[in-house]
Amino acid sequence: MSVERAMTIGGLAAAGGVGVETVRYYQRRGLLAEPARDGAFAKVRRYDEGDVKRLRFIRSAQAAGFTLDQIGELLALDAGEDRARARDLARHQIAALDARITELQTAREALVRLTRECSSGTAGPCPILKAFEGA
Repeated sequence: MSVERAMTIGGLAAAGGVGVETVRYYQRRGLLAEPARDGAFAKVRRYDEGDVKRLRFIRSAQAAGFTLDQIGELLALDAGEDRARARDLARHQIAALDARITELQTAREALVRLTRECSSGTAGPCPILKAFEGA
Protein backbone atom coordinates (compact mmCIF):
# COMPACT_ATOMS: atom_id res chain seq x y z
CA MET A 1 0.00 0.00 0.00
CA SER A 2 1.39 3.42 -0.93
CA VAL A 3 1.67 6.21 1.58
CA GLU A 4 -0.49 8.41 -0.67
CA ARG A 5 -3.51 6.09 -0.39
CA ALA A 6 -3.32 5.40 3.32
CA MET A 7 -6.56 6.80 4.79
CA THR A 8 -9.50 4.68 5.79
CA ILE A 9 -13.01 6.00 5.29
CA GLY A 10 -12.89 7.25 8.90
CA GLY A 11 -9.73 9.23 8.17
CA LEU A 12 -11.26 10.66 5.01
CA ALA A 13 -14.41 11.66 6.89
CA ALA A 14 -12.39 13.33 9.66
CA ALA A 15 -10.20 15.18 7.16
CA GLY A 16 -13.32 16.44 5.38
CA GLY A 17 -15.15 17.38 8.57
CA VAL A 18 -18.05 14.97 7.97
CA GLY A 19 -19.24 11.63 9.28
CA VAL A 20 -18.54 8.28 7.67
CA GLU A 21 -22.18 7.94 6.63
CA THR A 22 -21.93 11.26 4.78
CA VAL A 23 -18.96 9.92 2.80
CA ARG A 24 -20.93 6.79 1.97
CA TYR A 25 -23.92 8.89 0.92
CA TYR A 26 -21.74 10.98 -1.40
CA GLN A 27 -20.40 7.74 -2.85
CA ARG A 28 -23.92 6.42 -3.49
CA ARG A 29 -24.77 9.74 -5.19
CA GLY A 30 -21.69 9.38 -7.43
CA LEU A 31 -19.95 12.46 -6.04
CA LEU A 32 -17.05 10.53 -4.50
CA ALA A 33 -15.38 7.47 -5.95
CA GLU A 34 -15.34 4.24 -4.02
CA PRO A 35 -11.78 2.91 -4.34
CA ALA A 36 -11.02 -0.77 -4.73
CA ARG A 37 -10.41 -2.70 -1.57
CA ASP A 38 -6.78 -2.92 -0.53
CA GLY A 39 -5.13 -6.24 -1.42
CA ALA A 40 -3.44 -6.71 1.96
CA PHE A 41 -6.60 -5.73 3.84
CA ALA A 42 -9.35 -6.98 1.55
CA LYS A 43 -12.08 -5.49 3.71
CA VAL A 44 -10.63 -1.96 3.80
CA ARG A 45 -10.84 0.77 1.18
CA ARG A 46 -8.04 3.34 1.17
CA TYR A 47 -8.34 7.03 0.28
CA ASP A 48 -5.81 9.71 -0.60
CA GLU A 49 -5.44 13.49 -0.59
CA GLY A 50 -7.30 13.73 -3.91
CA ASP A 51 -10.33 12.23 -2.19
CA VAL A 52 -9.97 14.74 0.66
CA LYS A 53 -9.76 17.58 -1.86
CA ARG A 54 -12.92 16.39 -3.62
CA LEU A 55 -14.78 15.97 -0.32
CA ARG A 56 -13.80 19.49 0.73
CA PHE A 57 -14.96 20.79 -2.67
CA ILE A 58 -18.36 19.18 -2.09
CA ARG A 59 -18.63 20.67 1.40
CA SER A 60 -17.58 24.15 0.20
CA ALA A 61 -20.08 24.06 -2.65
CA GLN A 62 -22.82 22.98 -0.23
CA ALA A 63 -21.91 25.88 2.06
CA ALA A 64 -22.39 28.17 -0.93
CA GLY A 65 -25.90 26.76 -1.29
CA PHE A 66 -25.45 24.43 -4.24
CA THR A 67 -27.56 21.26 -4.27
CA LEU A 68 -25.88 17.88 -4.60
CA ASP A 69 -27.14 17.63 -8.19
CA GLN A 70 -25.57 20.99 -8.99
CA ILE A 71 -22.35 19.92 -7.25
CA GLY A 72 -22.30 16.80 -9.39
CA GLU A 73 -22.54 19.00 -12.45
CA LEU A 74 -19.77 21.27 -11.18
CA LEU A 75 -17.54 18.27 -10.54
CA ALA A 76 -18.15 17.04 -14.08
CA LEU A 77 -17.15 20.33 -15.67
CA ASP A 78 -13.74 20.70 -17.21
CA ALA A 79 -12.00 23.54 -15.35
CA GLY A 80 -10.46 24.91 -18.53
CA GLU A 81 -13.32 24.48 -20.96
CA ASP A 82 -16.56 24.93 -19.05
CA ARG A 83 -16.16 28.35 -17.46
CA ALA A 84 -19.38 29.65 -19.00
CA ARG A 85 -21.45 26.80 -17.51
CA ALA A 86 -19.78 27.18 -14.10
CA ARG A 87 -20.51 30.91 -14.24
CA ASP A 88 -24.16 30.23 -15.16
CA LEU A 89 -24.52 27.84 -12.24
CA ALA A 90 -22.97 30.40 -9.90
CA ARG A 91 -25.25 33.18 -11.16
CA HIS A 92 -28.29 30.96 -10.65
CA GLN A 93 -27.11 30.22 -7.12
CA ILE A 94 -26.56 33.93 -6.41
CA ALA A 95 -30.16 34.63 -7.45
CA ALA A 96 -31.42 31.82 -5.21
CA LEU A 97 -29.37 33.15 -2.29
CA ASP A 98 -30.67 36.68 -2.88
CA ALA A 99 -34.25 35.37 -2.76
CA ARG A 100 -33.52 33.47 0.45
CA ILE A 101 -31.89 36.56 2.00
CA THR A 102 -35.03 38.57 1.18
CA GLU A 103 -37.19 35.88 2.82
CA LEU A 104 -34.99 35.84 5.91
CA GLN A 105 -34.99 39.65 6.16
CA THR A 106 -38.79 39.68 5.95
CA ALA A 107 -39.02 36.99 8.64
CA ARG A 108 -36.57 38.93 10.82
CA GLU A 109 -38.55 42.15 10.47
CA ALA A 110 -41.77 40.33 11.41
CA LEU A 111 -40.12 38.78 14.45
CA VAL A 112 -38.68 42.14 15.57
CA ARG A 113 -42.16 43.68 15.27
CA LEU A 114 -43.76 40.83 17.22
CA THR A 115 -41.08 41.06 19.92
CA ARG A 116 -41.76 44.80 20.27
CA GLU A 117 -45.51 44.15 20.50
CA CYS A 118 -44.94 41.42 23.08
CA SER A 119 -42.82 43.68 25.30
CA SER A 120 -45.20 46.66 25.04
CA GLY A 121 -48.09 44.99 26.85
CA THR A 122 -48.78 42.52 29.59
CA ALA A 123 -52.46 41.74 29.08
CA GLY A 124 -53.88 39.25 26.61
CA PRO A 125 -52.13 36.58 24.60
CA CYS A 126 -48.52 36.97 23.57
CA PRO A 127 -48.38 38.36 20.00
CA ILE A 128 -45.51 36.04 19.14
CA LEU A 129 -47.40 32.90 20.13
CA LYS A 130 -50.63 34.21 18.59
CA ALA A 131 -48.85 34.83 15.26
CA PHE A 132 -47.49 31.28 15.15
CA GLU A 133 -50.88 29.78 16.01
CA GLY A 134 -52.44 31.47 12.97
CA ALA A 135 -49.76 30.28 10.58
